[in-house]
Formats: sequence, structure tokens, C-alpha cells
Amino acid sequence: MKTGAVNLAGTGQSQDKAAAREKPAVRSIADLARIAGVSVSTVSRALTGKGTLNDKTRERVRALAEEHDFRLNVAAQNLRLGRTGAIGVLLPLGHERGQQLSEPFFSAMLGHLADELAARGFDLLLSRVLPGRDCWLDDFVRSGRTDGVIVIGQSDQSAVLDEVAGHYRNMVVWGAHDPAQAYVTVGSDNVAGGALAARHLLGRGRRKLAFFGHHPAPEFVAREQGFLAALPEDLRDAVQSVPAHLTPEESYAAASAYFEAGNRPDGVFAASDIIAMSVLAAAAEHGVSVPADLSVIGFDDILLARIATPPLTTVRQDIAEGARLLVDLLQRRMAGEEDVASVQLEPALIERESS
Repeated sequence: MKTGAVNLAGTGQSQDKAAAREKPAVRSIADLARIAGVSVSTVSRALTGKGTLNDKTRERVRALAEEHDFRLNVAAQNLRLGRTGAIGVLLPLGHERGQQLSEPFFSAMLGHLADELAARGFDLLLSRVLPGRDCWLDDFVRSGRTDGVIVIGQSDQSAVLDEVAGHYRNMVVWGAHDPAQAYVTVGSDNVAGGALAARHLLGRGRRKLAFFGHHPAPEFVAREQGFLAALPEDLRDAVQSVPAHLTPEESYAAASAYFEAGNRPDGVFAASDIIAMSVLAAAAEHGVSVPADLSVIGFDDILLARIATPPLTTVRQDIAEGARLLVDLLQRRMAGEEDVASVQLEPALIERESS
């Protein structure tokens, strides 16, 4: 019995060694490609999730990698290919230096961008920029830390963006489109959004109107232009334009001072939901009833707009679709496509109780 047990163990060990000899060693992506009978690039696409590949091939390559306990060294591959595997997401705050990344619009946009980039195999490198010199963007792209750049908002940095776009193609910007600019943008049709707000207030019988926004932002300028253009001339000339910054504290201070001065409009279009909610709060504190005495419309349709008091009527821009397009257009430019054009998203009026 003892001898038999020894013999059985010895037989099993021999079989294991034989199996190990039969299974080829996989030490590189080329080894795995040879076993799978596909190209190295196909293996790379299967293991990283980047690029197009049919599901059957992808699963077969991944199953072989698992069987051979092979893990792709992405860092080494990127180094070999001259890539970083990361996309820079930059937020230049040239005119609104008090804004924080925790603000609702930024949070929503960054969340969607993170999902889109992760799904395509990229890391996200985030930078909140307070421009001090005109070379801030050029310095970033020349640092080589990322394979491409997505800029959220043009702020007052259009000239800087234009200059860099002249020698760096792997960049897409979220913001208003201008045919004269050299860079590619994805953004809402802000003029059309302003017109939606104007027509809605006119339909509510509102005639004493005000616009709240901060003019250095090109998006805000376009929203006001669309708003004014959709009004009859006699009302257009009487619209009060109230400077209001994007931060909750500063926009509330502007709205409170406006009502404190005795101003009593019956319709307000605010350039952002944050500003609009500040108007709601200041109006309530000064005895102005919304919507009985005053209709208020914002812009963005952030989550907080739905739970404001009262819930905020707003012009919605599709942030999720915007993020998808930003990543898609950037990938196409990184791939060398020449016919990548700017995209304007159509806004939509979301009617709630504030108007």
C-alpha cells in the first residue's frame, strides 16, 4: 500500500510536468499573439479595450491570456509607443477664479468624462488652472504628460486656445463655437437657448425683464444675445443687464443688492442655474413671490435645479452627450482625421414651477 501510494504520487507529478512542458510560455504580447493566431495589435485591442474588435475574438484572446496567466504591461506598452495612456482635462478659470471643481456643473461634466475615458482605456489627469501667463496651455501640452487635452470652458482664454491649436491638434474644447476660432469645440447653441428663455417669458406675459450673467464668458454673451434678439424691440431696449458671477456667494450678493435697490422685474433669465437659484433666494428674502410676481429661468439643468424652491425652469444642455462627443472628437483627432468639425448641441427648455 505504501509503495502504491508513492507510485501514484510520482505518476501525478510526472503528468503535471508533462503538461507544463506542453503549454508554451507566454512572456510577451507577441507570444500570446502567436498562440492566438492573430496580430499583436489585435491582442493589444483585446486586452486594453481600445479600438474596434469583434466580441468573439476579444473574448478568445482574453481567455487565452487568463489561461496562460498573462497580464499586459500597459505602462511599458505606452512607453514603447510613445504614449501616456492619459487625457488631460483642464479647467481654465481666467474670469471666475473663485469657482471650485465641486460646483454642480463641473462635477457632472467630470463624472461623464471620467466614464467615457475609462470605457476607452484612458486615465484622466485633471487640472484646475488659474492662468497667470499666456503660455500656461502651451507649457502643459509640451510637458508630454498626456496624449490629448480636453478644455472645459473657454473663460477669457480664447486667444491662448487659438495659439496652441495652431501647432497642437490633440485638443477639443467645451464651449461656444465661433467660426473664426482655430480650435474644435463641443457645446450648446447658446443663442438658441437664450431665445427659448425669451419666448417662454413672453408667453407668460412677462414684460419687465432682466438678464443676470458675467460678460467675459463667451457662452454668457451668446445667451444674452439670443435672449435679446428674440424680444420685441421696445422690450429689448428696456432689459436690465445685471453683472453676476458664477459662484453661489457672489451671485447671491449681486441678486440681493439688485432687489435691495428696489428693482422689481417680472421676468429674469439667468446665465446659469447657480445664478438663477441665487435670484430665487434673494427674491424670497425681499418679499418677491415666485412665480406669482416673478418668473425665473436658468441655464444648464443641473440636479439642484430640480429640487430648488420652487423647482427651477431652465434651458437644458445635454452634458452627458457633450462629454461623449468631446472624447469621440478628441480620439478622432488623435488618430489623424482631418475632417473633425465642431459640434453644437440643441438646447431644450425644461419647464418647472419657477416660471
